Amino acid sequence: QIRLVESGGGSVQAGGSLRLSCAASGYSGCTIAWFRQAPGKEREFVARINMPYGTIFTDSVKGRFTLTRDNAKNTVYLEMSSLRPEDTAMYYCQTDFCEGRYVGAIWGQGTQVTVSS
Repeated sequence: QIRLVESGGGSVQAGGSLRLSCAASGYSGCTIAWFRQAPGKEREFVARINMPYGTIFTDSVKGRFTLTRDNAKNTVYLEMSSLRPEDTAMYYCQTDFCEGRYVGAIWGQGTQVTVSS
């Protein structure tokens, strides 16, 4: 059974930085995507890191967010800098492909990011 656990959320002022973690268990070599959902808004795609490599980002975070992977820890990190109030949301990591196989849509429980102006 695949499980994803996010951590690293918190409250920062605009211009600050946070690093979110998505730790996977039960499977390795997963494509990991990050989504976010602000109150009253639909969940939106933020970024994805593919296996074995390659990243994509939504336009609003390009140049501010980066993705890295620690294979030894089976963890993906979303490094967020130059944060803006509009980045405030619950952030979720998600996977549906691990070790080249479709495993179904697996979501973490989310971690809250709050950016104050």
